[in-house]
Amino acid sequence: MTDTSVDPPRTPRRSAGTGEAARPAARPSRRPGRRTDDVNATAAATTAATTTAATTAAAAARSDTGPSGTDLHLDLPAEGSRRSALMAALREAIRSGRLAPGTRLPPYRTLAADLGIARNTAADAYAELVAEGWLTARQGSGTAVAERAEPAAANRARRSSRPPRPAHDLRQGQPDAAAFPRTAWLAAGRRALTAAPSEAFGPGDPQGRRELREVLADYLARARGVRTDPDRIVVCSGFAHALRLLFDGPRAVLPARSTGPLAVEGYGLPFHRGLLAAAGVTAVPLPLDEDGARVGALAHHRGVRTALLTPAHQFPTGGPLHAGRRAAVVDWARGRGGLVLEDDYDGEFRYDRQPVGAVQGLDPERVVYLGTASKSLSPALRLGWMVLPDHLVDRVLAAKGEREGWASALEQLTLAEFIDSGGYDRHVRRMRRRYRDRRDRLVDALAERAPHIEVTGIAAGLHAVLRLAPGTERSVLKAAAYRGLALDGLADFRHPLLAPEAMPAVDGLVVGYATPPDHAYPAALEALCAILPSPL
Repeated sequence: MTDTSVDPPRTPRRSAGTGEAARPAARPSRRPGRRTDDVNATAAATTAATTTAATTAAAAARSDTGPSGTDLHLDLPAEGSRRSALMAALREAIRSGRLAPGTRLPPYRTLAADLGIARNTAADAYAELVAEGWLTARQGSGTAVAERAEPAAANRARRSSRPPRPAHDLRQGQPDAAAFPRTAWLAAGRRALTAAPSEAFGPGDPQGRRELREVLADYLARARGVRTDPDRIVVCSGFAHALRLLFDGPRAVLPARSTGPLAVEGYGLPFHRGLLAAAGVTAVPLPLDEDGARVGALAHHRGVRTALLTPAHQFPTGGPLHAGRRAAVVDWARGRGGLVLEDDYDGEFRYDRQPVGAVQGLDPERVVYLGTASKSLSPALRLGWMVLPDHLVDRVLAAKGEREGWASALEQLTLAEFIDSGGYDRHVRRMRRRYRDRRDRLVDALAERAPHIEVTGIAAGLHAVLRLAPGTERSVLKAAAYRGLALDGLADFRHPLLAPEAMPAVDGLVVGYATPPDHAYPAALEALCAILPSPL
């Protein structure tokens, strides 16, 4: 194959709107010393493609107007024919799956400029790959990877090895993704961007946008009984991020080496346990009962000065922390010179009782309040907040760092506008009604199909706990997996260091009723009832 990487002869510029031919027509060179066989080689390469391919490539070239285009990374060897090297590089990118079917390629003129090769070379390579079926080209649509150009078999196998989606999803901790208020959120984002100052698009403040912190201070005081001001709020990327700032890394606010063990509830998320363990934190599990964590046990652990609790709705067993215990744990923190970390889990979603205010309101200098938008809106937002005692604000900001990856300023502005306009309150009230209906349908289905199953933790939140007969949890979970039903067993949430004599283990299921879309919820309930054991 003849290399056509020499500079192509100039062709007359077409009038506006007529576009550009796929490959400039070869004509005798007027420059001194230009060899005629170079021109003949270019002409031969031009006629090598079929008439159909040439016509198709010409249509692609006519759409390749202007110097703009998508970026495309290709490695071409320094020696050999430029056209052959370009074609080989494109074929390999398509075979490997790096250029997926349907991917639009840059105009040949742009690609030639990026690679430092002649336009004719790029145009000829495109034309031949169109003729071979690797690429497609249509006038007005440019050149793209052909739909039948499949990636390598190894890549296809890797994609197919992912676990299949469950037929029914009743896992806890996930809101109804289909209920995200897209229209209202989009409108709030448009208003926020219109009103945003130019500095909002700069590096940003690690403490979070002032607009969001001011709105959060008002909202948390009104809805959750939190006592704070904007200067004591630090915006983070969620609850796990807050834990890392407090306990993990060289600049941790509460390093294990100086603060000692951390008291946690006897049941909680394994992910959080793993995060704390990775940070070197020794956890002391507290037993639970119907009134929440038994905080009186803290007096027996002399080295513990910090406790992590879910007072609004204990996760996952359910129920709020009793009023007497709320006051007792604050008194304990004062006496020890310690802290209570309040995870306000499911604080907005209560159904059959009056709202329980935040423990932070009892003593803002002894309680760190942690909240997120993960359950009320979506975990995809990655937005959370810490309401801190005054003496911890600077230490948390030092842990974050000036260039730490914080939550998007644009999403912070949107959330601030969404709350300030009343959209957040309307959404929470709507979802409260929706989830209460889901909860009621779950309770009704169990009352009809499995009245022997005790249901607890249903006064608030997004899940319920189904108590099972001793020794049956594992077999029920196996039956659920066989039917394509995803749900969690209660044993997975029990802290491994919680002594049986302090709190006996109980078999059960943690059933999330918020996750399935409305049309799939009846079938999910049917599958759940079908796997429950019969009464003994």
